[in-house]
Amino acid sequence: MDRIYAPWRIEWVERNSDPIDGCPFCVLPKREDDRESRIVARSERNYVLLNNAPYNPGHAMVIPREHHEDPTDLDDGALLDHARLKAATLTAMRRDVDPDGVNTGQNLGASAAGGSVDHLHTHVVPRWEGDTNFMPVTGETKVIVEAIDRTYGHLHAGFAAGDDVVDPGDAESGEAVELDFDV
Repeated sequence: MDRIYAPWRIEWVERNSDPIDGCPFCVLPKREDDRESRIVARSERNYVLLNNAPYNPGHAMVIPREHHEDPTDLDDGALLDHARLKAATLTAMRRDVDPDGVNTGQNLGASAAGGSVDHLHTHVVPRWEGDTNFMPVTGETKVIVEAIDRTYGHLHAGFAAGDDVVDPGDAESGEAVELDFDV
């Protein structure tokens, strides 16, 4: 039997119930503790959330605060704010996560998203040379080499060093970085 150890997942396994009632992308930004919700940065109309099931360490999503299914539903201000926050996410990621490359994209519609949440979000996935190896191909297993709490600290520091920072927040106490893009 193959064994892969992920001790940080015990909190999820031992939870009493699903702590999110409704759309997670609508509920999470309303919570008090950004770190616990995995929200790394916020702008006026969007926010950045670490993916709870990442493809790689640092896998983040840029998400509009309002629930929309398609980018064509966003008004110009929300769309521009979303694009600027995505650019700030790339900058923060390159500054403190230091990937060799980055994939970005949106999965629109249930067929494209594998039936996941219908709230629009843009994936920002850091990539490194050799990050795909035999494990996903032959073992149907993806190895994630960094705990999400540590990744949160890296990406938070990357955002806090940016030019558009209104409030750097505090990763340890659970405050996301606040950004202003003058949209």
